[in-house]
Amino acid sequence: QIQVVESGGGLVQPGGSLALSCVALGRDFSAMAMAWYRQTPGKKREWVATVEHTGMRHYSDAVKGRFTISRDNAKKTAYLQMDSLNTADTALYYCNAKLGRIDSWGQGIQVTVST
Repeated sequence: QIQVVESGGGLVQPGGSLALSCVALGRDFSAMAMAWYRQTPGKKREWVATVEHTGMRHYSDAVKGRFTISRDNAKKTAYLQMDSLNTADTALYYCNAKLGRIDSWGQGIQVTVST
């Protein structure tokens, strides 16, 4: 069992920045793959970015060049730095932790980009 808790988020103006954090507890964090997803009402959950246990990072085309995913194994925390935000980035953001067959999700945190 992995407990996943997101923090950060909120309201930001277009062009602004916001940072999300995700703590994953209960297992060996350094062995986990950590990812961020997002979802808007009526749409499927969309993958945003992944940082593997090796540190390798992957991004969706929608956020490449604007978002940065990272991890701090000592703090058991993954981060998502979001820059140059636009209204299309408004969504409920979810953190995901994978370790072997364990696949755990956080409760989600709202990010709203608006004037």
